[in-house]
Amino acid sequence: MTTFLQIITNGLMLGGLFAIVAIGLTLIFGIVKVVNFAHGEFLMVGMFLTWMITTRMGLHPFASVILVVPAMFVLGALTQRLLIQPLMGAEDDHVQIFATVGLSTALMNLALLTYGADIANTPTFGLRAPIELGPVRILTGQLYIFLAAIALVIALQLFLKNSQTGRAIRAVAQHRVAAELMGVNVPRIYILSFGLGAACVGLAAVLIAPLYPTSSNIGTYFVLTAFVVVVLGGLGSIPGAFFGAMVIGIVDSAAGYYIGSGLREAVVFGLFLVILILRPSGLFGKRMTLSHLS
Repeated sequence: MTTFLQIITNGLMLGGLFAIVAIGLTLIFGIVKVVNFAHGEFLMVGMFLTWMITTRMGLHPFASVILVVPAMFVLGALTQRLLIQPLMGAEDDHVQIFATVGLSTALMNLALLTYGADIANTPTFGLRAPIELGPVRILTGQLYIFLAAIALVIALQLFLKNSQTGRAIRAVAQHRVAAELMGVNVPRIYILSFGLGAACVGLAAVLIAPLYPTSSNIGTYFVLTAFVVVVLGGLGSIPGAFFGAMVIGIVDSAAGYYIGSGLREAVVFGLFLVILILRPSGLFGKRMTLSHLS
């Protein structure tokens, strides 16, 4: 029984990690309707910024959130304004996707040019210390990530439901043309939304950096699962991304223990394909998307 509880706990902690990476991705898609294939490289940039601030200033990694999150917001806003926005009128929507793929490649090679292929290790400041919670054990940093994922979902939901800007964002997500006719500045909402999505992944980078080594390809490790989480939870659904991440985290943890670590990804993507065939809109795609918030 203790082993089973530990597997579930590990899965929930892993799900929190996947969720905090996926929330920014689903936020961007739910509003701008663009699949950002540079999302993993945004995470990589944020992790390198966290490493630089922590090692050169001697600060706790979490203190770098003051600089990393605004910097990532600016990066996301500039990406939307300078790269995506000029392509919004293109006849083929795939052009925008190819643009983000190009940005992904450019950022990855820029990181290689700047930092080389070496791995950067952010000081942990005790975030790898284990915590005993009854019969189970988790890392301090994992608990912070899980709690931060919950707080982020709640904060975004409150922002989208209760603020004037949030209502404008929901209007654009529901029907861009109608929102524009009602006086909403759609291009500005797109820039803001892309910036918020990048800021979310900046928060994820700050929390993840002390637990994982940073390298130029670290984003690929997380973003593939993040795409699975986003589709599983329903494209554009913030709560769906969270609960989808919990499902994937538990499945990943259980598969690693009962089947073998080498087959974990096969099981996760196999489950993803089954759910995609049975419910193409995802587990929460009909009920919990940004456009259906009330």
